[in-house]
Amino acid sequence: MAISLQVMAFTGPANSDREPSQVNTAPRKPRILLAASGSVAAIKFGNLCSCFSEWAEVRAVATRASLHFIDRASLPKDVILYTDEEEWSTWTKIGDGVLHIELRRWADIMVIAPLSANTLGKIAGGLCDNLLTCIVRAWDYAKPLFVAPAMNTFMWNNPFTERHLMLIDELGISLIPPVTKRLACGDYGNGAMAEPSLIFSTVRLFVESRTQSGGTIMH
Repeated sequence: MAISLQVMAFTGPANSDREPSQVNTAPRKPRILLAASGSVAAIKFGNLCSCFSEWAEVRAVATRASLHFIDRASLPKDVILYTDEEEWSTWTKIGDGVLHIELRRWADIMVIAPLSANTLGKIAGGLCDNLLTCIVRAWDYAKPLFVAPAMNTFMWNNPFTERHLMLIDELGISLIPPVTKRLACGDYGNGAMAEPSLIFSTVRLFVESRTQSGGTIMH
């Protein structure tokens, strides 16, 4: 957990009798970019954003397919949600900011939850046809990127899924595995997204362990 630090700032010469003033140099909160792709598990995206928002600065990205499941009213009021429509809406000339680059620069960590089979395949193949996949294609892998897949059991067990997971592992992407339960389609098996609280605790423990070992995720 971040610890507030204070340094002594002197405004006069070394032999001055004036009291030193204290300057608060507490480190900023982690900047977490949360992203949702098209899975029924996106109904939990508001909960996921709420889990992170008290601990970190949060911005959110949603694919067009995920918007079918996301209740925008469930998102914390201070969380901005970016969609494909915003990707180029503010760009008019050379020199203007490009959203997928600006979000990549802003974020310390990216978390894609849920990660659908389709978006997994796109990332593994290097495709970038929407805001989310453009961010991933432009990602700086010196910074952590976590994914929490969500899909039907037969999709999870499909040979392509194993190949795609191996490819993204080579990129340095960290997997938060799915769990076994009754799925939205009615099947019972592995493939359900990990609970938002588990995703949050996984990322937070990673940040705290990195900090305790003398490292940082702040860029």
